[in-house]
Amino acid sequence: MERLFRYTLAILISTVAGLQFVQVITRYVFETPIMGLEEVAVIPTLWLYILGAVNASREDTQIRANVLEIFLDTERARHILLVISEFLSLIISVWLTWWAWDYFKYAMRVGKETPTLYLPTIIYESALFIGLLLMSGYVAWHLYKHIGFLIKGGPDADKPIDHEHPHTSELDEFQMLEQKEVRADG
Repeated sequence: MERLFRYTLAILISTVAGLQFVQVITRYVFETPIMGLEEVAVIPTLWLYILGAVNASREDTQIRANVLEIFLDTERARHILLVISEFLSLIISVWLTWWAWDYFKYAMRVGKETPTLYLPTIIYESALFIGLLLMSGYVAWHLYKHIGFLIKGGPDADKPIDHEHPHTSELDEFQMLEQKEVRADG
């Protein structure tokens, strides 16, 4: 799944950059803008934003203000806080998904098209509903994992939190990259 997101997001960002490059060259160098290029550029741009948010939800790397974690002593307490946080996130994301579903139904019923190229706008209007649906699924999955950790318990749950050297997903990523370098060097 990680590889799929990595390549999809790379293709989308390259497409957006390429379209912007073409727009700048044709508009400012040749002084002849390409009609409809903005309409085409909206499609990969919106999908890039939404799929980037889905990827952050999948990796559980959204921006958070983890101020309360400073006052927690054990992993159990941290996971209780994470369960509360994920539960509230799930409620909000399901609510937003419901609204996006209403908008998606409206967009399907109306069948709008772009003004210059007559492209169906549902191509990019569907991104919000699909993205929020996927984000809600990932939030539910993370909630399930945190509840499972609390139910399982064990010595890991009572392990104290090291506030001096916190464990982050970035550290995991750096360790993984370091291991790959060591294997590549032989």
